[in-house]
Amino acid sequence: MAARELGRAGKKVTVLEARDRCGGRIYSLPISQFGYPAEGGPEFVHGEAAVTTALLREAGFSLAPVAGSRWSVRAGMLSRSAPALPHADRLRQLLAKLKTDLPIAEFLKTHFADRQYDELRRTLTRTVEGYDAADPARASTFALRDEWMNEGLGPQRRIVEGHGALIAFLAAECRRLGAAIHLGAVVTAIETGNGRIAARCRDGAVHDADAAIVTVPVALLRGIALPAEVRVQAAASAEIGVGNVVKILLRFTNKWWAERRRDLADLSFLFSDATVPTWWTQNPAGHAVLTGWYSGPKADRVPLLAASEFVHMGLRSLAKAFGLSVERLQRDLVAAAAINWGNDPFARGAYTYATPQTRRALATLKRPDGLVLFAGEALYAGRDMGTVEAALASGHETAHAILAMKS
Repeated sequence: MAARELGRAGKKVTVLEARDRCGGRIYSLPISQFGYPAEGGPEFVHGEAAVTTALLREAGFSLAPVAGSRWSVRAGMLSRSAPALPHADRLRQLLAKLKTDLPIAEFLKTHFADRQYDELRRTLTRTVEGYDAADPARASTFALRDEWMNEGLGPQRRIVEGHGALIAFLAAECRRLGAAIHLGAVVTAIETGNGRIAARCRDGAVHDADAAIVTVPVALLRGIALPAEVRVQAAASAEIGVGNVVKILLRFTNKWWAERRRDLADLSFLFSDATVPTWWTQNPAGHAVLTGWYSGPKADRVPLLAASEFVHMGLRSLAKAFGLSVERLQRDLVAAAAINWGNDPFARGAYTYATPQTRRALATLKRPDGLVLFAGEALYAGRDMGTVEAALASGHETAHAILAMKS
């Protein structure tokens, strides 16, 4: 996005991409594998997402709403309605009164330590670890308050053509505008001197420029040698939380969950107490695919598991939720994939979340006072932090910051 904006302004741009493809954590899987461009990375467009939707209109792509009913499994029983959060009124009152940010775990320990609040603590902890892929011991209570009081990020939709198509569109736009895109270019160092920068790659290549925008995930910043004048900025990234996600995709011969129970024909999301607790379908599309979500600190504790082991973990979790045998599910399994973003060498995590120190870190990282600037989903100060919308908006914003500096 940054390269496209700079190219539009007539600037000569070089993109150094460590992977053998563009997109980073955006990762659409082959249609031949799942029958549609299944997403190994981000899948949903949350809320208004003004930058994303404008780009989709420009590309001629479309959005499909997520539809259907949400179910939960408690004590082996399927239920359409999720149980109400206990003590929600007290929680809302205390959140509204909170003046100083603190980690969610500390907030719960301070105000909801009694046994009568056990279910509330469990529910909020599962939400933080699941939806936000965050560690409650680090995650910001203010961020939870903003999200919860505003009922989340809004309605969810999917890009019909897939997020990968959006990246392909942006890459084509960059090339049309004259930008050079180098794949397999792992930057190991950025140096400054005489008012210019030099980016050094692992293969020995050196690229000179007037300025650099560093868009690597924050977990990788410490692996790049940076000029002394921007090291303090980069060090501030440690105050931004990075959550992990293992995404498990299972394609079956048919939608067996709907055949077992007719009222599950429009199943959208399923929540349970199984090892992989969250699943969703492609409803209203008819693909016989279930996607599992294994996230937060527990995903960090299994770094050595192979993809096949995660797939089996997913099958066991589904078997438990639906009262079936793993063997029964395996008979109908057509394709499977498991993507552990924490193990990805160019990600080391799925997406970021706010800690009580994040606002201060963003003020430091977004300060455009040198030749090296930082951008990405982690550096977006709005409610969409950690999303594709945040990444696109940050790229757009940072490109125009450079143009303002050079004007």
